[in-house]
Amino acid sequence: MPAITVKNIKHELYEQLKVAAQAHYRSINSEIISCLERTLLPTPILPEDRIQKARDLRATIGSGKIAAKDIARAIKRGRA
Repeated sequence: MPAITVKNIKHELYEQLKVAAQAHYRSINSEIISCLERTLLPTPILPEDRIQKARDLRATIGSGKIAAKDIARAIKRGRA
């Protein structure tokens, strides 16, 4: 199996990696591999799951209509 060396990791990132590895009962090496797999080899989302997530999100918004002026106001707030 190929091996790589990761250099110049910021201390804060290394500490977060250590905490994550401990939380998942993994070595730091195994945690790095897991992070790479999650990022580079994402699992496909089935269309039914995507639709259900959209429905769930829509249900949290409520039944009220959103006016264009409300959207414009939210955009302006987000840029401030």
